[in-house]
Amino acid sequence: MEVEVLEGIFDANEIIAAENRRILDEHGIFMMNIMSSPGAGKTSVILSTLEGISKEFSCAVIEGDIAGKVDSERIAKTGVPAIQINTGGSCHLEAKQINTALKKLLLDGLDVVIVENVGNLVCPAEFKLGEDLKVMILSVAEGHDKPHKYPLMFSESSVLLVNKIDMIPLTNFDMAQLKETVTRMNPKIKIFEISCRTKEGIAEWLDFIKDVINEKKKSENNPTESTG
Repeated sequence: MEVEVLEGIFDANEIIAAENRRILDEHGIFMMNIMSSPGAGKTSVILSTLEGISKEFSCAVIEGDIAGKVDSERIAKTGVPAIQINTGGSCHLEAKQINTALKKLLLDGLDVVIVENVGNLVCPAEFKLGEDLKVMILSVAEGHDKPHKYPLMFSESSVLLVNKIDMIPLTNFDMAQLKETVTRMNPKIKIFEISCRTKEGIAEWLDFIKDVINEKKKSENNPTESTG
C-alpha cells in the first residue's frame, strides 16, 4: 500500500510537469532547473548567468527555499522578476509549485525561466518540473566522491557545473577522477569547470546555455520540417 501511495505522488507530479511543459512551449519559454546541495553556489551561478544572458533574453527566476527570501531578494536587485517559493520543510520543489509560480509571471515576451531548487542532492532529482534542462552544481569543497553517494542526481542531470575551482589547491579534489566517474554514470552529461568568484569558465557555460536557448527558439520557428 505504501508503494502505491508513493507511485501516486510521482504520477500526479508528472501530469502537472507535462502541463508546465505545455505552458512553457506555448509561450516559447526555456526553463532550466538548477540543483545542488546547500552552499554549492546556486544563487551565485544564477546571478552570473543572468549577467551574461539577460541583455539577450528576457528572464525570470523561481527561487525555492525551505524558508526565507534572501536569495530572491538578491535576484530582484538585478531587475529580473523573482518568485519565492517556501516549502515549509519539504526538501524539493514539485511541479504544482512551479505551475502556481508560472501563473504569477508575465509569460508573454519571456524567454527564460531559471528555477533554483531547494538545496539537496536527493529529492530534487526525483521530481520533474517541466524543465528543458536539469543542471546540477557541485562545489569542489564537497569532494570528488559525491557521485558515488548520490548517483541519481548525476545520472539525471544534463549538465554538471563544478563550482569554486579556485579552491582546488586548498583541497584534495581530483577533477579527473570526478569526470571519469560521472561520465561513466552519464555519458551524455556536459561538464563545465567554473568559479563564480574569479569568473573562470563562466564564458564557456554562457556560450553553451545561449546555444541551447537559441536552438529551442530555432526549432519552435521550424516545428515540422519534413525528413522524408
